[in-house]
Amino acid sequence: MPVAAAYLSRVDSTDARHLGSRQVRRLGVAEACARVMDEARHVRIDAEAARAFCAAYDGQNQAVPGWDPRLHYFEDTWRSANYVLVLDTLNFCFWASPGEERWTVTYDGKDYQGYWGLAAALRRGIEEGIPLLDAHYLADISRADVARILAGRGEIPLMEARHRNLREAGRWLVTRYDGRFSNMIEQCGYDSVALAAGLCEELSSYHDVATYNQVTVPLLKRAQIVAVDVYGTYGGKRWGELGRLDALTAFADYKVPQVLRRLGVLHYSDALARAVDAQEEIEAGDSREVEIRAATVHAVETVRNTLKERFGKAPRSFEIDWYLWGLGQTKSADDRPYHRTRTIFY
Repeated sequence: MPVAAAYLSRVDSTDARHLGSRQVRRLGVAEACARVMDEARHVRIDAEAARAFCAAYDGQNQAVPGWDPRLHYFEDTWRSANYVLVLDTLNFCFWASPGEERWTVTYDGKDYQGYWGLAAALRRGIEEGIPLLDAHYLADISRADVARILAGRGEIPLMEARHRNLREAGRWLVTRYDGRFSNMIEQCGYDSVALAAGLCEELSSYHDVATYNQVTVPLLKRAQIVAVDVYGTYGGKRWGELGRLDALTAFADYKVPQVLRRLGVLHYSDALARAVDAQEEIEAGDSREVEIRAATVHAVETVRNTLKERFGKAPRSFEIDWYLWGLGQTKSADDRPYHRTRTIFY
């Protein structure tokens, strides 16, 4: 089901002209997540804990982190936009099952895991002369080549899906945008909302939409990250000069809800807490999983509104998300496991 119109409902619906979107239930990401939380049975938000977090929040003036040149590829041309698309087309599901070795990439004498392992693997591949930024190459890339690019200790999960996603993205770029992701950015009017919604509608691997009690719930985790990463890689200039970044929401994944749970902002039902803490896998689309992700988005919106009341201004939702993700990179004695869902969407 197309969801561009649903996503755009929180902003100016005239942007739908960029996308040729059709009518669906008109709930935006934040609005749909709020609706889920009105009916949630497994997850709740502790408003008092959210206020306590806001009182101690030290990221009020925090900017989007710069593009790390040690790992991320960058050149001031359209090729960097293609790099962002490749990066985020593969940016999902890095966790290992209990007893399995976690996927680890060695680059420049250092070991990297998760998202940073992916960035290191792509940087390594580009330096080795693999034409990762050529849409024609991606359109017909072999599984063996994907495995070679992502080679490391342990095996990255969902290899077949990563291969399929890259081929889809390559063929889409060739047929729709003359091989350049920058062309889509231009056609979207340099609008972050239209860009995220367009990715969701035009690529199945970005169609991150759930259903909860017959309500369409667009979450668009990776599609929104693409917009922020384009902004970040170009430093807000050229193709990174994107409008309405303040309309983006938090990126509903597994790390940020883990941190919100540590902070006491998210509370799970006893049954859900037992399942998560026992590291039981929860299927994508399960009502418990949708509630965890919706609660993540809604909690960040709650924090943002509270900060605005407290300071008269507030960071953008994705900046609060990044702050929380950063907290999650430091282990704490209060940590509990994150929920485990095998999915291409986060």
